[in-house]
This record gives sequence, structure tokens and C-alpha cells, in this order.
Amino acid sequence: MKRALALGAALTVLAACGSETNSATGDATLTVFAAASLKKVFTDLEDVFETANPGVDVRFSFAGSSDLAAQLQAGAPADVFASADQPTMDKVVADGRIATSRAFATNVLTIITAPGNPKGISGFRDLAGDGVSVVTCAPQVPCGRATQKVAAAAAVTLRPVSEESSVADVLTKVTSGQADAGLVYVTDAAGAGTKVATVAIPEASAAVNTYPIGAVDGSGDNAEKFIELVTGPTGRRALTEAGFGVP
Repeated sequence: MKRALALGAALTVLAACGSETNSATGDATLTVFAAASLKKVFTDLEDVFETANPGVDVRFSFAGSSDLAAQLQAGAPADVFASADQPTMDKVVADGRIATSRAFATNVLTIITAPGNPKGISGFRDLAGDGVSVVTCAPQVPCGRATQKVAAAAAVTLRPVSEESSVADVLTKVTSGQADAGLVYVTDAAGAGTKVATVAIPEASAAVNTYPIGAVDGSGDNAEKFIELVTGPTGRRALTEAGFGVP
């Protein structure tokens, strides 16, 4: 079990059957596909949901939104999908795996560097400077699309040394010393604590990512209950504490 949040209103969630049942324990399983940037918040909310729904085991798959969407489009079994942007969710909706979705969070990018900011990066334009190795998300994933919008707003052409499939991978490249700087969501930078230094970028306001969540077709009542938790008061409080904005 993960660190518990205050249960509050979440305890009004009632138990119900999930899409699968563990034959050994009799527990129902709720499978949640979620953007990598949601890992801390969703694993915290796991305790809340499982306490309010005895006999339900929440299992997460955290990865880049585009990778998760591709898995769903290929028929992967899941009950809930939470994406880091609306265009990625729209692809799954268009394929008929999800009927509707709702926005529940927003996020923006920031620059991260090694602690102490050894390259003296003060703004987005510095990322294109000589001797600065930068890592970003790939253009086809939500954080990559946001990066392109910020670069356009700043009128800067970036030449990343690598393009990653998720924001978590960008963070790892910087914290492991494989790049001088990277572009990640403010929530990921906050979660990294003293492992990174951050440099705010005003141009980030040009690329606010809105996160949608939806139940996969045929998923059952527990999927809707989890979505209600995420979008309700307890979920909104957890998201705000992690640095997300809420619609």
C-alpha cells in the first residue's frame, strides 16, 4: 500500500466488481493506464480507493501517453486511461475504446538542470547555446508537442541530443548526468526535489497541457468510481499539492 491521503469525501465511494477477478484471492482488479507524470498522485490515491472499496486491487501502468494509447488501440486490456493531453485521448476515443473523457488537470513545462545549474541557464534561449546538451520529449508525445509550442513562442530552434518517449525519461537523462538540461513538467521537477535545479520559462504559458481521463469501453462500475475520485475533491487536492493546475 502506498502513503495514504486523508480519506474525506473519498470514503463515500462504494465497492463494486472490476473487470477482472483474482481467482486465488477473490479480489477484483482495476487496471489504470496513466501518463508517467501522474505516477505520484495516482499511487497516493490508490490507498484512498482501495480503503473505500475493499476487495478491489488497483494496478497501474505508467508510461508515455502515446505508448499507452497505442497499446489501447491494439486491444490491450485496461479499465481507465488518463492522458497527458487531449489529442492523445482523442485517438483512443476515435478508435472506440473510450466513449467520453473529462479534463481533470493541467500542467506546464519548466527547464531542469543539474543541482546548482552549472551551465548558468537563465532562460529558454540558453538551451540553444553552444556547449549545452539538451534532452526533450519526442514530438509525437504530449510533452514533446508542448516543447515545440514553447520553442515556437520563444522563437528558438532546439537541437536535442536525444528525444524521449516520456517526461520521466527526460528527467532520468538529466539526473544521471547524460544531459545538461531538459524540459519536463513542473510537477516532475517538483517531485525530483534536490536532484535538479529548475529554471522557469514564461513561454511555457503558450503550451498548457490539459489532462483528460476516461473509462475504457466495458470496464464496469469501478472505473467510473476511480474517475470520480480523481476528479472529485480528494483528487483535486492531491493534484494541487503535486503542482498540477485543475480546470
